[in-house]
Amino acid sequence: MNEVFVHESSVVDPGAVVGSGTRIWHFCHVMSRARIGASCSLGQNVFVADGVVIGDNVKIQNNVSLYTGVHIEDDVFLGPSVVFTNVLNPRSHVSRKDEFRRTLVRRGASIGANATVVCGATLGEYAFVGAGSLVRRDVPDHALVLGVPARIRGWMCRCGLKLSLPPSAPAGTAECAGCGDRYEQSDDRVWRVASEER
Repeated sequence: MNEVFVHESSVVDPGAVVGSGTRIWHFCHVMSRARIGASCSLGQNVFVADGVVIGDNVKIQNNVSLYTGVHIEDDVFLGPSVVFTNVLNPRSHVSRKDEFRRTLVRRGASIGANATVVCGATLGEYAFVGAGSLVRRDVPDHALVLGVPARIRGWMCRCGLKLSLPPSAPAGTAECAGCGDRYEQSDDRVWRVASEER
């Protein structure tokens, strides 16, 4: 039950590490020195480059390419055709492999279909990037960002529901209508109130 599943049409290069219970579906390519955690799912036509790190319980939908420099933490969701870059100013005739920039997607974040994440950004814990958005800079924990370029439009609970907090405010509090978790806000920052503080 905890064995790795790799569809016969996919290629996992020698030297790649794949955690138990992970499923790699049709037409994927995982290059050597990539590390994929346990209980992940890679949909059809996913590419994972050398040196990419993917945590546990990550869901990657069809047609996503993760290039060198991308680091995905646990419990992240990547929607269909999410795009990551790793060079800011690519040219076909100029090698820039020594200029790859790191992109970090923190625990629990979700990125909607067809969103683009420009290299060098960090997406905070439980952040939510709307479908089709263009992320050019860091996204705070729990932020809901939308648009081209992506801007903060609200805040999200860990369970995935929108909180009743404005995009920016000097201070505020909210309780999730779904799970009951409580959050505090200060300017462009929102955090969950730990259970021991309740």
